[in-house]
Amino acid sequence: LEIKSGEVFGYLGPNGAGKTTTIRMILDLIRPTRGTATVLGMDAWKDSIEVRRRVGYVPGEPALYPNLRGEELLRYLASVRGGVDWGRIVVLAERLESDLTRRIGTLSRGNRQKLAIIRALMHEPEVLILDEPTSGLDPLMQEVFEQLIREASAAGSTVFLSSHILPDVEQVCDRVAIIRSGRLVAVEEIAALKSRAFRSLELQFAGPVPPEAFAGLEGVSNVVVADSVLNCDVSGALDQLVKAAARYTVVNLTTTEPSLEEIFLAHYGDHEDDDAG
Repeated sequence: LEIKSGEVFGYLGPNGAGKTTTIRMILDLIRPTRGTATVLGMDAWKDSIEVRRRVGYVPGEPALYPNLRGEELLRYLASVRGGVDWGRIVVLAERLESDLTRRIGTLSRGNRQKLAIIRALMHEPEVLILDEPTSGLDPLMQEVFEQLIREASAAGSTVFLSSHILPDVEQVCDRVAIIRSGRLVAVEEIAALKSRAFRSLELQFAGPVPPEAFAGLEGVSNVVVADSVLNCDVSGALDQLVKAAARYTVVNLTTTEPSLEEIFLAHYGDHEDDDAG
């Protein structure tokens, strides 16, 4: 698996598929039984200290000092890093509506998540590794987070975003990988992945049409004809369906593009028990 410099890369899979395990190996929190990993050209394990200096990380379950106030935590971590522009921290806190004066132990799940995001972004890292970063955020804050990710990417950061919230990934990612039971199922650009997925079409004709006129067309399935309305799924080119429909008077056509979630479910199928096992 190779992630290009400057891209926003989505890493998708159900709980237990191996997403967090991958991240922990990249960050040298656990060691693999075999294989290699490099980050910014450095060995992820031999050079792990330097890797961490240049990475921003939001873990799936952020561990924060509950007795500190948000400002105290961030000043401490900025000091450990050798100094961070405090003005940037203030701007991030304002955009995320994070109250840095409150003790962390009193904060809700969502407000602790905001602190974790600020912590990851405050030093403008070259690589962002995000494990379920929007967990606990309300929809408005999710939009703010997505904009922050777009800005980081535009500034040259590489983003590795692991999530099972597929609409969020669809909004910000250039490419995605789908992982199932520890193995990659697909690694593609979102547009390419969608192009091969089934689209749902509804055609309305001026009068009744015979179902047999649309039977056996290449790439067309689940054909249902009710009087003058035809519903079907199409994979790939529409050429054969369009030619068949052109023999009749078409008064309306609507198409529904598949969401990333629908594509994921098509890849994942009915194998959830594989991960549970």
